[in-house]
Amino acid sequence: MHPALEGLQPYPFERLARLHRGVSPPASLAPIALSIGEPKHAAPPAVVKALVDSLGALGTYPATAGLPEFRRSAAGWLERRYKLGGALDPDTMLLPVNGTREALFAFAQAVIDPAAGSLVAMPNPFYQIYEGAALLAGATPYFLDTTAAHGFVPDLEAVPAEVWDRVRLLYLCSPGNPTGAVVDEAYMAKAIALADRHDFVIAADECYGDIYLEESAPPPGFLGACRRLGRTGFERVVVFHSLSKRSSVPGLRSGFVAGDPAILERFRLYRTYHGCALPVHVQRASVVAWDDDLHPAENRALYKAKFDAVLPILAPVLDVRRPSAGFYLWPDVGDDDEAFARELYATENVVVLPGSYLARDGAAGNPGRGRVRISLVAGLAECVEAAHRIRHFIENRRP
Repeated sequence: MHPALEGLQPYPFERLARLHRGVSPPASLAPIALSIGEPKHAAPPAVVKALVDSLGALGTYPATAGLPEFRRSAAGWLERRYKLGGALDPDTMLLPVNGTREALFAFAQAVIDPAAGSLVAMPNPFYQIYEGAALLAGATPYFLDTTAAHGFVPDLEAVPAEVWDRVRLLYLCSPGNPTGAVVDEAYMAKAIALADRHDFVIAADECYGDIYLEESAPPPGFLGACRRLGRTGFERVVVFHSLSKRSSVPGLRSGFVAGDPAILERFRLYRTYHGCALPVHVQRASVVAWDDDLHPAENRALYKAKFDAVLPILAPVLDVRRPSAGFYLWPDVGDDDEAFARELYATENVVVLPGSYLARDGAAGNPGRGRVRISLVAGLAECVEAAHRIRHFIENRRP
């Protein structure tokens, strides 16, 4: 077996299941799961219809490059969303993928030379796929703590030049998971300048890019930043997008990567052998989703209503803030996050994720310790009920 498999840590939800082992929550309280970032809003009816209507394509092998109409649709959304000035060529700068999780993992395998002793830099806390992708590509993860002191974004300037010299891939996530922090185009420009100076590739995970709370302030994206810098070839930058969050269809497993055509040409070759082409019926349903900007706006309104309802309930008893984007709360619970999550489940039948499960220990400790991730993916009534239970738990918890 591949020796790097021994270095993979249990997934956060495996650890959560172990944490709950032996605990019997009150049967009188219906369970409320706020741990997984799995949207529960209804799928757009037009997308569902297109999927069903396209099932006749089950007898067709999909091409790795995808349908031309898929590429045009996804590129059209990028153009509308990030104002690219027509710079993105859908035939050479975009590929369909089976959701961002699959692509983020596979990308490292295509980019990293396993014999080079490379580093893969990533935020900490982070989406655990980044770490696993680095290890199985033969690289070493290098963690960039995201703490309140630095606005919950990685401090790129704190990384020594000799470390950057070994980095071959930098994962960045904006809007961030679990913090909801958003980096601006000035920050993106700094990251791109570092990539030029030290010869690495940026993998920009933007899967929460269409989940934001102020319609007048959509989060910027790396392709837009490139366009404003005059980098119309998007050199060294590849962005990752999916319909899972934007359209509340995580089971569709549909997304795309876009950016530097030289990198994508090699990634397309890798994917041809990897055998992960996006099914034709999924692509056709995805075209309907990427062409429509109304249902994501309705989606955002639902999340905004949940934040508006939940935060006033929790704020008097919990150190919690409204994020810039995404659908997570990342409160400081003031003590052992594992104990908090286990006791909350035991007394209130509400499931949240210990923040330490999403991060790794470093010289300054574990930046997720003492926090929990609360995922507001359930319906409004359930989220409000969960907030009341969390408040009741805190108010009655023994010191």
